Amino acid sequence: MFQRMEQVHSFLSTGAKNVAIAVIGDVMLDKYYYGEVKRISPEAPVPVTRVTGERQTLGGAANVAANLARLGCRVWMGGISGDDTNRQAVCELLASAGIDYSGLIITDRHTIAKLRIVGAHQQMLRLDFEEPGPLKVEEQTKLQAWFENLLRQKINGVILSDYAKGVCTPDFCQYVISRCQQAGIPVLVDPKGADWLKYRGAGFITPNVKELGEAFNRSLKNEDAVIRQYAHEARAAFDIPNLVVTRSERGLSVVNGGMEVHIPTQAREVYDVSGAGDTVAAVFLAAFAAGVGMGDAALLANLAAGVVVSKVGTYAITAEELKQAVQSQYAATVTEGKILAWPELEQSIDQWRAAGDTLVFTNGCFDLLHMGHVTYLQKARKLGDKLILGLNTDASVAGLKGPSRPIVAEMDRAQVMAALECVDAVILFDEETPLELIRRVKPDILVKGGDYKPEEVVGREFAGKVEIIDFEPGRSTTGLIQRILATYKEATI
Repeated sequence: MFQRMEQVHSFLSTGAKNVAIAVIGDVMLDKYYYGEVKRISPEAPVPVTRVTGERQTLGGAANVAANLARLGCRVWMGGISGDDTNRQAVCELLASAGIDYSGLIITDRHTIAKLRIVGAHQQMLRLDFEEPGPLKVEEQTKLQAWFENLLRQKINGVILSDYAKGVCTPDFCQYVISRCQQAGIPVLVDPKGADWLKYRGAGFITPNVKELGEAFNRSLKNEDAVIRQYAHEARAAFDIPNLVVTRSERGLSVVNGGMEVHIPTQAREVYDVSGAGDTVAAVFLAAFAAGVGMGDAALLANLAAGVVVSKVGTYAITAEELKQAVQSQYAATVTEGKILAWPELEQSIDQWRAAGDTLVFTNGCFDLLHMGHVTYLQKARKLGDKLILGLNTDASVAGLKGPSRPIVAEMDRAQVMAALECVDAVILFDEETPLELIRRVKPDILVKGGDYKPEEVVGREFAGKVEIIDFEPGRSTTGLIQRILATYKEATI
Protein backbone atom coordinates (compact mmCIF):
# COMPACT_ATOMS: atom_id res chain seq x y z
CA MET A 1 0.00 0.00 0.00
CA PHE A 2 1.24 3.51 -0.81
CA GLN A 3 2.49 5.46 2.20
CA ARG A 4 1.85 8.96 0.84
CA MET A 5 -1.07 8.74 -1.54
CA GLU A 6 -1.30 12.51 -1.97
CA GLN A 7 2.21 12.58 -3.46
CA VAL A 8 1.36 9.66 -5.73
CA HIS A 9 -1.84 11.34 -6.90
CA SER A 10 0.01 14.58 -7.57
CA PHE A 11 2.64 12.77 -9.65
CA LEU A 12 0.04 10.87 -11.66
CA SER A 13 -2.04 13.98 -12.36
CA THR A 14 0.41 16.78 -13.11
CA GLY A 15 3.65 16.14 -11.23
CA ALA A 16 5.56 14.45 -14.07
CA LYS A 17 5.25 17.60 -16.19
CA ASN A 18 7.55 19.38 -13.74
CA VAL A 19 10.28 16.72 -14.05
CA ALA A 20 13.20 17.08 -16.48
CA ILE A 21 15.50 14.08 -16.93
CA ALA A 22 18.49 13.31 -19.18
CA VAL A 23 18.94 9.73 -20.39
CA ILE A 24 22.42 8.72 -21.51
CA GLY A 25 23.34 5.33 -22.89
CA ASP A 26 23.14 2.85 -25.72
CA VAL A 27 20.48 3.97 -28.18
CA MET A 28 18.82 1.29 -30.28
CA LEU A 29 16.08 0.83 -32.85
CA ASP A 30 13.78 -2.14 -32.23
CA LYS A 31 12.20 -3.58 -35.37
CA TYR A 32 9.47 -6.19 -35.48
CA TYR A 33 8.11 -8.37 -38.27
CA TYR A 34 4.82 -10.03 -37.36
CA GLY A 35 3.51 -13.01 -39.22
CA GLU A 36 1.91 -16.43 -39.25
CA VAL A 37 3.54 -19.83 -39.51
CA LYS A 38 1.70 -22.65 -41.27
CA ARG A 39 4.43 -24.80 -42.74
CA ILE A 40 8.06 -25.88 -42.60
CA SER A 41 10.46 -24.77 -45.31
CA PRO A 42 11.37 -27.45 -47.92
CA GLU A 43 14.86 -25.92 -48.04
CA ALA A 44 15.72 -26.54 -44.37
CA PRO A 45 13.94 -27.69 -41.20
CA VAL A 46 12.84 -24.15 -40.24
CA PRO A 47 9.39 -22.52 -40.05
CA VAL A 48 8.22 -20.32 -42.92
CA THR A 49 6.78 -17.04 -41.66
CA ARG A 50 4.40 -15.09 -43.87
CA VAL A 51 4.86 -11.48 -42.81
CA THR A 52 1.58 -9.68 -42.10
CA GLY A 53 2.84 -6.53 -40.37
CA GLU A 54 5.84 -4.62 -39.13
CA ARG A 55 6.67 -2.03 -36.49
CA GLN A 56 9.60 0.10 -35.35
CA THR A 57 10.05 1.48 -31.85
CA LEU A 58 12.72 3.01 -29.64
CA GLY A 59 14.92 0.51 -27.84
CA GLY A 60 17.69 0.39 -25.25
CA ALA A 61 18.35 3.75 -23.63
CA ALA A 62 15.93 5.36 -26.06
CA ASN A 63 13.13 3.20 -24.62
CA VAL A 64 13.92 4.63 -21.17
CA ALA A 65 13.54 8.10 -22.68
CA ALA A 66 10.26 7.07 -24.35
CA ASN A 67 8.83 5.87 -21.03
CA LEU A 68 9.71 9.17 -19.38
CA ALA A 69 8.19 11.18 -22.23
CA ARG A 70 4.94 9.24 -22.17
CA LEU A 71 4.67 9.91 -18.44
CA GLY A 72 4.81 13.62 -19.26
CA CYS A 73 8.43 14.41 -18.33
CA ARG A 74 10.73 16.67 -20.31
CA VAL A 75 13.49 14.44 -21.67
CA TRP A 76 16.93 14.79 -23.22
CA MET A 77 18.61 11.88 -25.03
CA GLY A 78 22.39 11.41 -25.10
CA GLY A 79 24.25 8.66 -26.96
CA ILE A 80 25.81 7.76 -30.31
CA SER A 81 24.50 6.51 -33.64
CA GLY A 82 25.56 6.07 -37.22
CA ASP A 83 24.62 8.41 -40.05
CA ASP A 84 22.17 5.97 -41.61
CA THR A 85 18.50 5.14 -42.15
CA ASN A 86 18.21 3.58 -38.70
CA ARG A 87 19.35 6.86 -37.13
CA GLN A 88 16.75 8.67 -39.19
CA ALA A 89 14.07 6.32 -37.86
CA VAL A 90 15.31 6.78 -34.27
CA CYS A 91 15.33 10.57 -34.60
CA GLU A 92 11.82 10.59 -36.05
CA LEU A 93 10.55 8.49 -33.15
CA LEU A 94 12.33 10.66 -30.60
CA ALA A 95 10.95 13.83 -32.18
CA SER A 96 7.39 12.45 -32.29
CA ALA A 97 7.69 11.68 -28.55
CA GLY A 98 8.84 15.22 -27.82
CA ILE A 99 12.35 14.12 -26.77
CA ASP A 100 15.33 16.43 -27.32
CA TYR A 101 17.96 14.35 -29.16
CA SER A 102 20.62 17.02 -29.57
CA GLY A 103 22.89 14.71 -27.56
CA LEU A 104 22.63 11.85 -30.08
CA ILE A 105 26.11 12.17 -31.60
CA ILE A 106 26.78 10.94 -35.15
CA THR A 107 29.73 8.53 -35.42
CA ASP A 108 31.27 6.29 -38.06
CA ARG A 109 29.52 3.23 -36.58
CA HIS A 110 26.16 1.83 -37.62
CA THR A 111 23.13 2.63 -35.47
CA ILE A 112 22.33 -0.35 -33.25
CA ALA A 113 19.21 -2.21 -34.40
CA LYS A 114 17.49 -5.38 -33.26
CA LEU A 115 15.13 -7.17 -35.63
CA ARG A 116 12.66 -9.63 -34.13
CA ILE A 117 10.45 -12.12 -35.96
CA VAL A 118 7.20 -12.73 -34.07
CA GLY A 119 4.48 -15.27 -34.81
CA ALA A 120 1.36 -15.87 -32.69
CA HIS A 121 2.74 -13.60 -29.94
CA GLN A 122 5.89 -15.73 -29.78
CA GLN A 123 9.32 -14.37 -30.66
CA MET A 124 10.99 -16.86 -32.98
CA LEU A 125 14.22 -15.13 -34.00
CA ARG A 126 16.22 -12.00 -33.21
CA LEU A 127 18.86 -10.45 -35.46
CA ASP A 128 21.28 -7.91 -33.90
CA PHE A 129 22.96 -5.25 -36.03
CA GLU A 130 25.64 -3.61 -33.90
CA GLU A 131 29.29 -2.71 -33.60
CA PRO A 132 29.97 -2.68 -29.84
CA GLY A 133 33.06 -0.93 -28.62
CA PRO A 134 34.06 1.76 -26.13
CA LEU A 135 33.58 5.44 -26.86
CA LYS A 136 36.34 7.01 -28.91
CA VAL A 137 37.99 10.13 -27.56
CA GLU A 138 36.24 12.43 -30.00
CA GLU A 139 32.85 10.79 -29.26
CA GLN A 140 33.25 11.26 -25.52
CA THR A 141 34.42 14.85 -26.01
CA LYS A 142 31.25 15.69 -27.96
CA LEU A 143 29.01 13.99 -25.40
CA GLN A 144 30.68 15.82 -22.53
CA ALA A 145 30.30 19.16 -24.30
CA TRP A 146 26.60 18.44 -24.79
CA PHE A 147 26.21 17.41 -21.15
CA GLU A 148 28.00 20.49 -19.83
CA ASN A 149 25.56 22.64 -21.76
CA LEU A 150 22.65 20.58 -20.42
CA LEU A 151 23.78 21.11 -16.83
CA ARG A 152 23.18 24.83 -17.29
CA GLN A 153 19.50 24.01 -17.64
CA LYS A 154 17.35 22.84 -14.76
CA ILE A 155 17.26 19.04 -14.82
CA ASN A 156 16.00 16.87 -11.97
CA GLY A 157 17.81 13.65 -12.70
CA VAL A 158 20.03 11.57 -14.98
CA ILE A 159 19.64 7.93 -16.01
CA LEU A 160 22.67 6.01 -17.25
CA SER A 161 21.22 3.19 -19.34
CA ASP A 162 24.05 0.72 -19.88
CA TYR A 163 23.55 -2.05 -22.44
CA ALA A 164 27.29 -2.77 -22.68
CA LYS A 165 27.52 -1.50 -26.25
CA GLY A 166 30.12 1.17 -25.57
CA VAL A 167 28.66 4.46 -24.37
CA CYS A 168 28.90 3.75 -20.64
CA THR A 169 32.66 3.42 -20.29
CA PRO A 170 34.23 3.70 -16.82
CA ASP A 171 35.70 7.11 -17.64
CA PHE A 172 32.48 8.55 -19.06
CA CYS A 173 30.27 7.13 -16.27
CA GLN A 174 32.53 8.62 -13.62
CA TYR A 175 32.53 11.96 -15.43
CA VAL A 176 28.69 12.06 -15.48
CA ILE A 177 28.34 10.91 -11.87
CA SER A 178 30.97 13.37 -10.62
CA ARG A 179 29.40 16.33 -12.42
CA CYS A 180 25.95 15.41 -11.13
CA GLN A 181 27.25 15.11 -7.58
CA GLN A 182 28.67 18.62 -7.89
CA ALA A 183 25.34 19.89 -9.21
CA GLY A 184 23.20 17.99 -6.68
CA ILE A 185 21.44 15.97 -9.38
CA PRO A 186 20.47 12.35 -8.61
CA VAL A 187 21.87 9.67 -10.94
CA LEU A 188 20.19 6.32 -11.50
CA VAL A 189 22.10 3.52 -13.24
CA ASP A 190 20.49 0.63 -15.09
CA PRO A 191 23.58 -1.62 -15.12
CA LYS A 192 25.09 -4.22 -17.41
CA GLY A 193 28.11 -6.42 -16.82
CA ALA A 194 30.38 -7.17 -13.89
CA ASP A 195 32.21 -3.84 -13.63
CA TRP A 196 30.21 -1.89 -11.09
CA LEU A 197 33.18 0.23 -10.06
CA LYS A 198 32.39 2.50 -12.99
CA TYR A 199 29.05 3.29 -11.30
CA ARG A 200 30.66 4.27 -7.99
CA GLY A 201 28.94 7.24 -6.39
CA ALA A 202 25.63 6.96 -8.26
CA GLY A 203 22.56 7.55 -6.11
CA PHE A 204 20.50 4.61 -7.38
CA ILE A 205 21.05 1.39 -9.29
CA THR A 206 18.37 -0.94 -10.69
CA PRO A 207 19.86 -4.39 -11.39
CA ASN A 208 17.95 -7.60 -11.87
CA VAL A 209 18.98 -10.61 -9.80
CA LYS A 210 21.40 -11.88 -12.47
CA GLU A 211 23.07 -8.47 -12.77
CA LEU A 212 23.40 -8.12 -9.00
CA GLY A 213 25.12 -11.51 -8.90
CA GLU A 214 27.47 -10.59 -11.75
CA ALA A 215 28.83 -7.72 -9.67
CA PHE A 216 30.17 -10.38 -7.28
CA ASN A 217 30.82 -13.12 -9.86
CA ARG A 218 28.08 -15.25 -8.30
CA SER A 219 24.80 -16.82 -9.28
CA LEU A 220 22.25 -15.64 -6.71
CA LYS A 221 19.08 -17.31 -5.51
CA ASN A 222 16.03 -15.12 -5.90
CA GLU A 223 15.28 -15.08 -2.17
CA ASP A 224 14.65 -12.11 0.14
CA ALA A 225 17.57 -12.86 2.47
CA VAL A 226 20.02 -13.35 -0.41
CA ILE A 227 18.95 -10.14 -2.16
CA ARG A 228 19.18 -8.23 1.12
CA GLN A 229 22.71 -9.52 1.82
CA TYR A 230 24.17 -8.75 -1.58
CA ALA A 231 22.35 -5.44 -1.91
CA HIS A 232 24.02 -4.26 1.29
CA GLU A 233 27.36 -5.62 0.10
CA ALA A 234 26.93 -3.67 -3.13
CA ARG A 235 26.08 -0.50 -1.23
CA ALA A 236 29.35 -0.76 0.69
CA ALA A 237 31.59 -1.99 -2.14
CA PHE A 238 30.48 0.50 -4.78
CA ASP A 239 29.31 3.50 -2.73
CA ILE A 240 25.79 3.31 -4.16
CA PRO A 241 23.32 4.00 -1.32
CA ASN A 242 20.07 2.83 -2.92
CA LEU A 243 19.35 -0.41 -4.77
CA VAL A 244 16.10 -1.29 -6.54
CA VAL A 245 16.45 -4.96 -7.50
CA THR A 246 13.98 -6.30 -10.07
CA ARG A 247 13.17 -9.93 -9.33
CA SER A 248 11.02 -11.21 -12.19
CA GLU A 249 8.00 -13.12 -10.84
CA ARG A 250 8.92 -12.11 -7.26
CA GLY A 251 8.50 -8.37 -7.84
CA LEU A 252 11.25 -6.05 -6.70
CA SER A 253 13.19 -5.10 -3.59
CA VAL A 254 14.29 -1.69 -2.36
CA VAL A 255 17.34 -1.72 -0.09
CA ASN A 256 19.16 1.22 1.46
CA GLY A 257 20.45 2.23 4.86
CA GLY A 258 17.01 2.74 6.36
CA MET A 259 14.69 0.67 4.19
CA GLU A 260 14.29 -2.95 3.15
CA VAL A 261 11.07 -3.38 1.22
CA HIS A 262 10.14 -6.44 -0.82
CA ILE A 263 7.27 -5.68 -3.20
CA PRO A 264 5.48 -8.69 -4.71
CA THR A 265 4.71 -8.74 -8.40
CA GLN A 266 1.19 -8.05 -9.62
CA ALA A 267 -0.47 -11.04 -11.28
CA ARG A 268 -0.63 -10.52 -15.05
CA GLU A 269 -0.28 -12.65 -18.15
CA VAL A 270 3.30 -12.15 -19.36
CA TYR A 271 3.80 -11.83 -23.11
CA ASP A 272 7.18 -10.12 -23.38
CA VAL A 273 9.70 -8.93 -20.78
CA SER A 274 11.53 -6.72 -23.31
CA GLY A 275 12.10 -3.28 -21.85
CA ALA A 276 10.60 -3.97 -18.41
CA GLY A 277 13.84 -2.87 -16.74
CA ASP A 278 13.76 0.34 -18.78
CA THR A 279 10.28 1.06 -17.48
CA VAL A 280 11.29 0.43 -13.86
CA ALA A 281 14.23 2.84 -14.14
CA ALA A 282 12.15 5.53 -15.84
CA VAL A 283 9.09 5.40 -13.57
CA PHE A 284 11.11 5.12 -10.38
CA LEU A 285 13.34 8.15 -11.04
CA ALA A 286 10.53 10.24 -12.49
CA ALA A 287 8.37 9.66 -9.42
CA PHE A 288 11.25 10.21 -7.01
CA ALA A 289 12.27 13.44 -8.78
CA ALA A 290 8.65 14.62 -8.51
CA GLY A 291 8.75 14.24 -4.72
CA VAL A 292 7.31 10.75 -4.29
CA GLY A 293 8.97 8.74 -1.51
CA MET A 294 11.33 5.95 -2.45
CA GLY A 295 9.03 3.13 -1.35
CA ASP A 296 6.05 4.57 -3.21
CA ALA A 297 8.19 5.24 -6.30
CA ALA A 298 9.18 1.56 -6.27
CA LEU A 299 5.52 0.51 -5.99
CA LEU A 300 4.70 2.64 -9.02
CA ALA A 301 7.65 1.16 -10.93
CA ASN A 302 6.51 -2.36 -10.07
CA LEU A 303 2.97 -1.66 -11.28
CA ALA A 304 4.34 -0.10 -14.47
CA ALA A 305 6.51 -3.13 -15.18
CA GLY A 306 3.44 -5.33 -14.79
CA VAL A 307 1.74 -3.34 -17.53
CA VAL A 308 4.59 -3.46 -20.08
CA VAL A 309 5.24 -7.21 -19.75
CA SER A 310 1.61 -7.79 -20.76
CA LYS A 311 2.35 -6.14 -24.13
CA VAL A 312 4.04 -7.76 -27.11
CA GLY A 313 7.39 -6.18 -27.90
CA THR A 314 9.18 -3.17 -26.46
CA TYR A 315 6.57 -0.84 -25.01
CA ALA A 316 6.60 2.50 -23.20
CA ILE A 317 3.87 2.95 -20.60
CA THR A 318 1.58 5.99 -20.68
CA ALA A 319 0.59 8.11 -17.71
CA GLU A 320 -3.03 7.01 -18.16
CA GLU A 321 -2.09 3.32 -18.12
CA LEU A 322 -0.15 3.85 -14.90
CA LYS A 323 -3.13 5.63 -13.35
CA GLN A 324 -5.36 2.73 -14.33
CA ALA A 325 -2.91 0.23 -12.84
CA VAL A 326 -2.97 2.12 -9.54
CA GLN A 327 -6.76 2.28 -9.59
CA SER A 328 -7.10 -1.40 -10.38
CA GLN A 329 -4.65 -2.66 -7.79
CA TYR A 330 -5.46 -0.37 -4.88
CA ALA A 331 -9.06 0.61 -5.66
CA ALA A 332 -7.91 4.21 -5.42
CA THR A 333 -9.63 6.46 -7.92
CA VAL A 334 -7.17 9.08 -9.07
CA THR A 335 -9.03 11.62 -11.19
CA GLU A 336 -12.62 10.42 -11.16
CA GLY A 337 -12.80 9.53 -7.46
CA LYS A 338 -12.88 11.17 -4.09
CA ILE A 339 -9.27 10.87 -2.88
CA LEU A 340 -7.68 13.90 -4.49
CA ALA A 341 -4.39 15.75 -4.64
CA TRP A 342 -4.62 19.54 -4.49
CA PRO A 343 -4.64 20.21 -8.27
CA GLU A 344 -7.62 17.87 -8.67
CA LEU A 345 -9.42 19.22 -5.62
CA GLU A 346 -8.90 22.78 -6.81
CA GLN A 347 -10.51 21.87 -10.12
CA SER A 348 -13.45 20.25 -8.33
CA ILE A 349 -13.87 23.31 -6.09
CA ASP A 350 -14.02 25.57 -9.16
CA GLN A 351 -16.69 23.36 -10.71
CA TRP A 352 -18.72 23.20 -7.50
CA ARG A 353 -18.59 26.96 -6.99
CA ALA A 354 -19.61 27.51 -10.61
CA ALA A 355 -22.65 25.31 -9.95
CA GLY A 356 -23.54 27.40 -6.88
CA ASP A 357 -22.76 24.68 -4.32
CA THR A 358 -22.10 25.50 -0.67
CA LEU A 359 -18.74 24.05 0.37
CA VAL A 360 -18.27 22.57 3.83
CA PHE A 361 -14.84 21.69 5.21
CA THR A 362 -13.83 19.63 8.21
CA ASN A 363 -10.73 17.72 9.20
CA GLY A 364 -9.46 15.05 11.52
CA CYS A 365 -7.45 11.86 11.97
CA PHE A 366 -10.43 9.48 11.85
CA ASP A 367 -8.37 6.58 13.19
CA LEU A 368 -10.54 3.50 13.84
CA LEU A 369 -13.76 4.84 12.34
CA HIS A 370 -16.78 4.55 14.66
CA MET A 371 -20.40 5.67 14.81
CA GLY A 372 -19.48 9.01 16.39
CA HIS A 373 -17.34 9.86 13.36
CA VAL A 374 -20.07 8.89 10.90
CA THR A 375 -22.77 10.86 12.71
CA TYR A 376 -20.51 13.92 12.89
CA LEU A 377 -19.76 13.79 9.17
CA GLN A 378 -23.40 13.27 8.24
CA LYS A 379 -24.37 16.37 10.26
CA ALA A 380 -21.55 18.36 8.66
CA ARG A 381 -22.68 17.36 5.16
CA LYS A 382 -26.23 18.54 5.84
CA LEU A 383 -24.90 22.08 6.36
CA GLY A 384 -24.06 22.45 2.67
CA ASP A 385 -23.87 20.77 -0.71
CA LYS A 386 -20.31 19.37 -0.77
CA LEU A 387 -18.25 18.09 2.17
CA ILE A 388 -14.45 18.27 1.83
CA LEU A 389 -12.54 16.22 4.39
CA GLY A 390 -8.94 17.08 5.30
CA LEU A 391 -7.32 13.89 6.58
CA ASN A 392 -4.14 13.90 8.67
CA THR A 393 -1.38 11.73 7.20
CA ASP A 394 0.33 9.09 9.32
CA ALA A 395 3.20 11.48 10.06
CA SER A 396 0.77 14.20 11.14
CA VAL A 397 -1.18 11.82 13.39
CA ALA A 398 2.00 10.56 15.04
CA GLY A 399 3.07 14.13 15.71
CA LEU A 400 -0.26 14.90 17.36
CA LYS A 401 -0.98 11.68 19.22
CA GLY A 402 2.38 9.96 19.67
CA PRO A 403 4.43 7.27 17.91
CA SER A 404 1.90 4.49 18.60
CA ARG A 405 -0.69 6.15 16.37
CA PRO A 406 -2.32 5.88 13.96
CA ILE A 407 -3.69 2.39 14.27
CA VAL A 408 -4.92 2.44 10.67
CA ALA A 409 -2.60 3.58 7.84
CA GLU A 410 -3.45 6.79 6.01
CA MET A 411 -4.48 5.25 2.70
CA ASP A 412 -6.73 2.74 4.44
CA ARG A 413 -8.32 5.60 6.40
CA ALA A 414 -8.72 7.61 3.20
CA GLN A 415 -10.41 4.71 1.40
CA VAL A 416 -12.86 4.22 4.27
CA MET A 417 -13.71 7.93 4.43
CA ALA A 418 -14.14 8.12 0.66
CA ALA A 419 -16.60 5.22 0.83
CA LEU A 420 -18.97 7.31 2.98
CA GLU A 421 -21.80 8.80 0.93
CA CYS A 422 -21.71 12.01 2.96
CA VAL A 423 -18.09 12.76 2.00
CA ASP A 424 -17.49 14.32 -1.42
CA ALA A 425 -13.70 14.69 -1.36
CA VAL A 426 -10.78 13.52 0.77
CA ILE A 427 -7.39 15.24 0.75
CA LEU A 428 -4.40 14.26 2.87
CA PHE A 429 -2.25 16.86 4.63
CA ASP A 430 1.08 16.50 6.47
CA GLU A 431 0.97 19.58 8.68
CA GLU A 432 -0.02 19.62 12.35
CA THR A 433 -3.04 21.80 11.55
CA PRO A 434 -5.08 22.25 8.34
CA LEU A 435 -4.52 26.01 8.30
CA GLU A 436 -2.84 26.13 4.87
CA LEU A 437 -5.37 23.74 3.39
CA ILE A 438 -8.29 25.82 4.69
CA ARG A 439 -6.61 28.95 3.27
CA ARG A 440 -6.58 27.26 -0.14
CA VAL A 441 -10.11 25.84 0.02
CA LYS A 442 -11.79 28.95 1.50
CA PRO A 443 -14.91 26.98 2.51
CA ASP A 444 -18.28 28.58 2.94
CA ILE A 445 -18.67 26.66 6.20
CA LEU A 446 -15.87 25.42 8.43
CA VAL A 447 -17.01 22.65 10.78
CA LYS A 448 -15.33 21.64 14.03
CA GLY A 449 -16.40 19.03 16.54
CA GLY A 450 -16.32 19.19 20.33
CA ASP A 451 -16.49 22.06 22.80
CA TYR A 452 -14.58 24.64 20.74
CA LYS A 453 -15.71 28.23 20.54
CA PRO A 454 -15.91 29.60 16.95
CA GLU A 455 -13.17 32.14 17.65
CA GLU A 456 -10.80 29.29 18.67
CA VAL A 457 -11.10 27.29 15.44
CA VAL A 458 -7.97 27.19 13.27
CA GLY A 459 -8.55 28.70 9.82
CA ARG A 460 -11.72 30.57 10.76
CA GLU A 461 -10.47 33.73 9.00
CA PHE A 462 -10.57 31.90 5.64
CA ALA A 463 -14.13 30.57 5.99
CA GLY A 464 -17.50 32.16 5.48
CA LYS A 465 -18.65 30.98 8.88
CA VAL A 466 -17.83 28.42 11.56
CA GLU A 467 -20.17 25.72 12.84
CA ILE A 468 -19.56 23.60 15.95
CA ILE A 469 -21.06 20.09 16.08
CA ASP A 470 -21.16 18.22 19.36
CA PHE A 471 -19.56 14.77 19.42
CA GLU A 472 -21.66 11.73 20.27
CA PRO A 473 -21.21 11.04 24.00
CA GLY A 474 -19.25 7.91 24.83
CA ARG A 475 -17.90 7.56 21.28
CA SER A 476 -14.18 8.08 20.76
CA THR A 477 -11.19 6.35 19.19
CA THR A 478 -9.30 6.51 22.48
CA GLY A 479 -12.18 4.80 24.29
CA LEU A 480 -12.39 2.17 21.56
CA ILE A 481 -8.66 1.41 21.85
CA GLN A 482 -8.96 1.14 25.64
CA ARG A 483 -11.86 -1.32 25.35
CA ILE A 484 -9.92 -3.42 22.83
CA LEU A 485 -6.88 -3.52 25.11
CA ALA A 486 -9.00 -4.37 28.15
CA THR A 487 -10.77 -7.16 26.27
CA TYR A 488 -7.46 -8.54 25.01
CA LYS A 489 -5.99 -8.40 28.51
CA GLU A 490 -8.95 -10.28 29.97
CA ALA A 491 -8.76 -12.88 27.21
CA THR A 492 -5.08 -13.58 27.92
CA ILE A 493 -5.35 -13.86 31.71
